[in-house]
Amino acid sequence: MTVNPGHFDHSAEALPDDRFLDREESWLRFNQRVLELAEDPSLPLLERVRFLSIFASNLDEFFMVRVAGLTRRMATGLAVQSASGRQPHEILERTATVAHELMLRHAAAFHEDVCPALAKEGIHLLRWVDLAETEQESLRRLFRDRIYPVLTPLVVDSAHPFPYISGLSLNLAVIVRDPETDATMFARVKVPPVLPRFIEASPNRFTPLEDVIAAHLGQLFVGMEVLEHHAFRVTRNQDLEIDDDISEGLLQALERELLRRRFGPVVRLEVEESISPAVLDLLTAELEIDERQIYRVGGPLDLAGLAAIADLDLPRLKYPPFVPSKAVIPEDAGIFAAIRERDVLVHHPYDSFTTTVQRLIEDAATDPRVLAIKQTLYRTSGDSPIVDALITAAEAGKQVVVVVELKARFDERANIVWARKLEKAGCHVVYGFVGLKTHCKLSMVVRQDSDGVLRRYCHIGTGNYHPKTARLYEDLGLLTCDPKVGEDVSALFNHLTGYSRQLDYHRLLVAPQSLRPGLVERIERETAHHREGRKAHIRIKCNSLVDEVVIDALYRASREGVPVDVWVRGICALRPGVPGLSETIRVRSVLGRFLEHSRVFAFANDGDPEVWIGSADLMHRNLDRRVEALVTVTDRTQRAGLLELMDLAMDDGTCSWWLDGEGTWTRRVPAPGETLLDVQTRLVRTRRWRTVDG
Repeated sequence: MTVNPGHFDHSAEALPDDRFLDREESWLRFNQRVLELAEDPSLPLLERVRFLSIFASNLDEFFMVRVAGLTRRMATGLAVQSASGRQPHEILERTATVAHELMLRHAAAFHEDVCPALAKEGIHLLRWVDLAETEQESLRRLFRDRIYPVLTPLVVDSAHPFPYISGLSLNLAVIVRDPETDATMFARVKVPPVLPRFIEASPNRFTPLEDVIAAHLGQLFVGMEVLEHHAFRVTRNQDLEIDDDISEGLLQALERELLRRRFGPVVRLEVEESISPAVLDLLTAELEIDERQIYRVGGPLDLAGLAAIADLDLPRLKYPPFVPSKAVIPEDAGIFAAIRERDVLVHHPYDSFTTTVQRLIEDAATDPRVLAIKQTLYRTSGDSPIVDALITAAEAGKQVVVVVELKARFDERANIVWARKLEKAGCHVVYGFVGLKTHCKLSMVVRQDSDGVLRRYCHIGTGNYHPKTARLYEDLGLLTCDPKVGEDVSALFNHLTGYSRQLDYHRLLVAPQSLRPGLVERIERETAHHREGRKAHIRIKCNSLVDEVVIDALYRASREGVPVDVWVRGICALRPGVPGLSETIRVRSVLGRFLEHSRVFAFANDGDPEVWIGSADLMHRNLDRRVEALVTVTDRTQRAGLLELMDLAMDDGTCSWWLDGEGTWTRRVPAPGETLLDVQTRLVRTRRWRTVDG
């Protein structure tokens, strides 16, 4: 797309209609970048296997949420033209085309590249017919003892309707013949999800579970002749639809909706290429889908299960071991004393989550000087030390308030469990606002210190209070007892629990009231600085950039000549490098060992930089339908470290993907003799922000 620079004034109305990229396709292109990591022979082999698994899992979520949501809106007549200018049916058609291409490419990477490489390392993923006789015999015993008892074959005939196929379940479609009547019947056998996806036949030799079941179908249909069998898998709409205005409790409504969600409409049918036309026609008719929703790939299906192969204990085929640093708050230093001395900026997983954020809550739970703890929980682990510490604090008589977001996607069941467990222990549990998700990451500990001063020790972060993902997700957090932040966080918790409607804060920007206006105001301020010849530079790091208001503000800044650097992990609807529109905007993406998850917003501000970190992505849902919080980083050394990190990611000599104005992502590959810098490897080695201004 080209734009005549002289054609536009500075108003949003003058910007071209086709200035936004399609968000659905942009999401798929993110998953393409994940796939490119799986295809990269320079990466450790089992890490490539893990990226194959992540690709499959990501694509499942894309269909369950994005495709399902668009299909539902079209069916109800609510779908409208997207910001990219595409009609809903055009988006679905384009999505289907790109998804088909990526699924075939994924299967090819598995069969033609990764599997042969695994075989060279003594790891074999084999179909049943390729197993040795001794291996088949051991699996026959396994089938008899562990698999057969949990199988339930369901036949379809005049007395038995076509069974319900649950979302993401793996199934065998079986055609059997009755030798006495010569009648043929369809039967469905569900592959039990409670068993391993790949069964180990002998050390480091695996076969898909459905192959073991298929080899023993005669035992399920005794006296019948098995004519054919084919694996298939369906994806259903699994996005939640909750009426927040209901009079009954949200907890009960959510539990009921979780049951209904299993019966959402089918949005994708995956089948192996070998499936017969007759069986495919039967599935298509019974599931009420069309050709566009059918995805044929070389088996096995459901390669998300490759995660178990990636977990094999073979360190030589994985990234080098990495132990997070504990230096940011020395173990022999009291955490409250360390935070009183200075703001502490933590960078996970490079800094230990356990000895910083988790330690703050655990120490607070047992500290007799602590009077109260307030905490938001969006996602946490199945054995959460954070939850345990909150329970300990409540049982010790401390005031404990926990804002639990029940509608955290795909964690709803776990959050219901935690909410009830916390309530039973005496915590005051709040479920947030009607119509808004509570996505901000906040902790506050109220402590009567030895000097008699009542202080509020706060953590504002970019990631969830989840000790397991804290080792895999890249996130930032600020630990502080700055009175202004304490006032802000107190006010925000009062807002969350229903006792306040405060809109103005000292060091926070809070959605849905002030976050978007605050960012746009700062973008416009940079534009004014540049226009007056002062230092101006906008740097943004986020997971997704979709919001049209923010994008248009960045376009206007670029048209004035402001340098704009965007580091985005996933979706980006902005078109960079378009003449007359976004010539000064660069968009880069970094993917690797850790999931880039932090959000950073930095403004040069004529040499007095403002840097913000927090929970918000630049999407409508985050800015309009969630409670999000950004906090400004005031320590000069910490700000400089964050700016250096941003510049490192945008450097031409860094491993990254570059986005162009047509929506194409190109991986930066080294020229002959060139070595590119890996940001994450660099951070593992350097562990930044260990000093502050003297």
